[in-house]
Amino acid sequence: ARQTLDGITAMFRGLVPRNLLPSRRRVARGALGADHPRPTENPMQTPQPVFALEWREGFCMGIDTLDREHRQLFAMVLALNLGTVENTMSQLLDYVVTHFSHEQEAMEQSGYPAFEQHLRLHEAFASEIAEYLMVNDGWTEERVKDLRRFLNKWLISHNMTHDIRFGKWLAAKNRGATMPVAARTGLVGRLLG
Repeated sequence: ARQTLDGITAMFRGLVPRNLLPSRRRVARGALGADHPRPTENPMQTPQPVFALEWREGFCMGIDTLDREHRQLFAMVLALNLGTVENTMSQLLDYVVTHFSHEQEAMEQSGYPAFEQHLRLHEAFASEIAEYLMVNDGWTEERVKDLRRFLNKWLISHNMTHDIRFGKWLAAKNRGATMPVAARTGLVGRLLG
């Protein structure tokens, strides 16, 4: 687990400070599976609002430290805009590494049975975001909007299923109860992980 986290940290730290504002090399498809259109040349065109979600108390997993960190992650994604994308992404990725480290440590120390599965989800996120940042299309309002949409969707889906599942498991463990961690089956399982 420690080696994997170190690899994620190295990947983020190697990408963010130097490569956040990429060159203009043309890439056919973005890492998230969507084409990234070029902005129109019309200076009178009003930019579309950027997709953003704010923290809701329903996102709480019941572990104060990790809930505070989740709250901060949402705030950082909300702060993302074309003028600050380079600085905000650098801070965000450093914070993600810190948060993943804290979350994974809590899971490992508690003996969470789905720890390895959760670790793979963090690794997949790191790969996806690194791949997205390596696309050298330059930053546009549309690309920032796509990035914010991806980050919000990932945060919400990951938090609402996997992180909250850990929070419930840990609360049950602390009460002396047992709670299965296996993935849900059927329609609900396919929708919520």
